[in-house]
Amino acid sequence: MTQQMEDISVALQRLAARALGMTGADIQRVVKEARAQARRQKRPLMLADLEAGIRRQRPVPSMERLRTVAVHEAGHVLVHHVLGLGSIASVTIDDPSGRGYGLVGFEPTAMEHVTWFHNTLAMLLAGRAAEVLVFGLPGAGAGGSDDSDLARATSLAFALERTVGLGSEHPLLYRPHQNPTSVLDAQPQLAERVHEHLERAEKRAGDLILEYRPAFDTLVEALVRAQALDGPEVVDILEKAGAKPLKEAIKAREQ
Repeated sequence: MTQQMEDISVALQRLAARALGMTGADIQRVVKEARAQARRQKRPLMLADLEAGIRRQRPVPSMERLRTVAVHEAGHVLVHHVLGLGSIASVTIDDPSGRGYGLVGFEPTAMEHVTWFHNTLAMLLAGRAAEVLVFGLPGAGAGGSDDSDLARATSLAFALERTVGLGSEHPLLYRPHQNPTSVLDAQPQLAERVHEHLERAEKRAGDLILEYRPAFDTLVEALVRAQALDGPEVVDILEKAGAKPLKEAIKAREQ
């Protein structure tokens, strides 16, 4: 790949990060307006036109809101990176809903082991753990919907105990259920075991963020400034500040 192609690829990744959370209609409108502006100025359409158009589509959030979302998302991606869960595609803190998004991938072969479940639980609860560490209290952003951090973490911990054979009580029994909430409400001992998984995961996430606090703080500031970062930018920021995947860190210490 030529340098020009690499530069275009990086620019497109950055645009994708900034457009995260926008609808197809939003993006179509941005492209139409950018083309019209380029025609008026009698020049070719440039990627900078699209980036500026995306920014105009966004509501202007307060600095306080930006920092809150940056803290939450930085917690997720730092723990994801340090635990070696997979690739990071992009992170944005200025999407139209007022929330942040991190697009991350997972290593498929790792999903078969109990370690992956515990690592993923820590990653899911890392946004909330980051808020506790920085602000002293968690916000409500980790919960509130069926696709929230708390909902996904609870479902995963429930699966650990009921369906994947990795629970602490009768692990060989396969016990799926259409409505886990009703099961947890009816079985306080099961609910306690599931909650213990979540408590341990949140503590672990907080400990990791504290251990790599300089990298975490650096990423928060970068997100507040840029409002969207692509995956290579995130990894570069974290690793330059000393936050490398644990397996790599162990190998480095052994050499």
